Amino acid sequence: MTQNNRATGSYYETKVAAFLEKQGMTILEQNFRCRTGEIDLIARDGSYLVFIEVKFRKSAFAGYALEAIDKRKAARIRKTAAFYLYSHKLPEETPCRFDAAGVDGETITYIKDAF
Repeated sequence: MTQNNRATGSYYETKVAAFLEKQGMTILEQNFRCRTGEIDLIARDGSYLVFIEVKFRKSAFAGYALEAIDKRKAARIRKTAAFYLYSHKLPEETPCRFDAAGVDGETITYIKDAF
């Protein structure tokens, strides 16, 4: 990923984070990285720890943003989330949810329990 793509991704992740905070979520981390992968946003929504994948598309030419999250990507995020729980000494029974945010142009589409 080029620095320009990383900056664009970071911009839209911050935009989605602000959107989620207005919905009452608390953002805990942005761009959590480890050997197994990366999670764009980690938030608290009531009793749930929420792992959020953010995708951006400037236009629908390459498809909609949420279409870019496939089974392989979802599996990598779940594995990274397990490491996050372990590394932060959180119990295995911590209620977790995996959400997705797609940004198409300036429109944010948010899906709870996406995968």
